[in-house]
Amino acid sequence: MTGGGQGAQLPPPPPPPSAAAQAPLLLPQMPLHDPWIVADEASRTYYLYTRNEPGMTGDARLGTMVYTSRDLRHWTRPRVVFAMPEGRWATAGSWAPEVHRWRGRWYLFTTFHNPDLPLSSNGPRPLYRRGTVLAVADRPEGPFTPVRNAEPVAPADRMTLDGSLYVDRKGKPWMVYAHEWLQTTVGTMEAVPLDANLKAIGKPRLLFRADEADWVKGQKQPDGSVVYVTDGPELFRTKTGTLLMLWSSYGERGYVQALARSRSGEIEGPWEQLGPLVKRDSGHGMLFKAFDGRLMMVLHRPFTHALGKLYEMRDTGDRVEVVREATELDLEAYPTHPCLTQESPTGSPLKDC
Repeated sequence: MTGGGQGAQLPPPPPPPSAAAQAPLLLPQMPLHDPWIVADEASRTYYLYTRNEPGMTGDARLGTMVYTSRDLRHWTRPRVVFAMPEGRWATAGSWAPEVHRWRGRWYLFTTFHNPDLPLSSNGPRPLYRRGTVLAVADRPEGPFTPVRNAEPVAPADRMTLDGSLYVDRKGKPWMVYAHEWLQTTVGTMEAVPLDANLKAIGKPRLLFRADEADWVKGQKQPDGSVVYVTDGPELFRTKTGTLLMLWSSYGERGYVQALARSRSGEIEGPWEQLGPLVKRDSGHGMLFKAFDGRLMMVLHRPFTHALGKLYEMRDTGDRVEVVREATELDLEAYPTHPCLTQESPTGSPLKDC
């Protein structure tokens, strides 16, 4: 006791952990292939989903992991929010996770495959089962549990990937996906109608072929054939009601983030190709609204050993455009936008974005 009969003074409470201590990771430290961001207004938290990387989570299971952030710059260490249960049909993959809110719950769409489950083939390439499955949770942080025993949504005889939820103007859900070039030679974008439980209820509809875009370059295979890739569809409706699709394929210098537009404003199209948004080996992007109201895009660059890149976007009504790369968030030393014009060794100008 101190003089005066008063109790000893307690030391002041420690300061709360800093943002960097709670969320120690920056985007250059985070493996990110096919990134997907949910900006959850209720918790003012950004959830960034990608396939599980055991080196990051310490969890060897096949599934999806999530990073979280309050400011798009500082991110928590990831944790697994979905793992394919043992004994199901899939043994590999867990590609391109997307999380969508539907009827009050959160649905994870992610692609798996199994090379030991062959599909019939009429061509030179061996085919095997590949498709997007669903899992559901009550919160965006999971945990997610399989829907319908983790069976693929699209027809099982089709080799498909990168399923994405789209809800049309009448409130009808669809899954848009890429039909794999391994099976089609020219990859396509397709859409299958779903019921209220997100189960396929009709035949898939062809939206467009990869070779309809004049910027897409065929990829020569060891057997001499040339194939065309479709990847990463995401649907977005602009402020004037125009329906757009972000998607990716290969251009002159690698992977490309591109844009297409429905002339009818509906999923059935017809679809016209608007060209690349970002080149320089960048792609599989998606759009989201930041808490400050800005329209943002996240994608990965490069294709191999991919990292997340963030862009501020502009909704012009009939399309979206890149405003700039948000280098204060992704810490990119060589941003693609604003575009830097350089000269080649021959003196001709090179546009690198």
